[in-house]
Amino acid sequence: MHEIALYEAKNKLSGLLDEVAAGKHITITRRGKAAARLVPADHGFDRAKAMQAAKTLFEIRKGVTLGGLSMKELVNEGRP
Repeated sequence: MHEIALYEAKNKLSGLLDEVAAGKHITITRRGKAAARLVPADHGFDRAKAMQAAKTLFEIRKGVTLGGLSMKELVNEGRP
């Protein structure tokens, strides 16, 4: 992680954004104390990855039973 003072960050913002886009994390300080952190932006929601995870969960649960109990019984059992 790289630290830079606020006054310097204002003058070098474009270059700092290039560094962050390359994967670096930069802490901006004010009077010697951390004030903000520049980190790479999240690339958003990956629908294909989420679908694959759901399919994997459905495959894992095949053949798993509740041992003769109903879902309602299990919920009620957990209530005081």
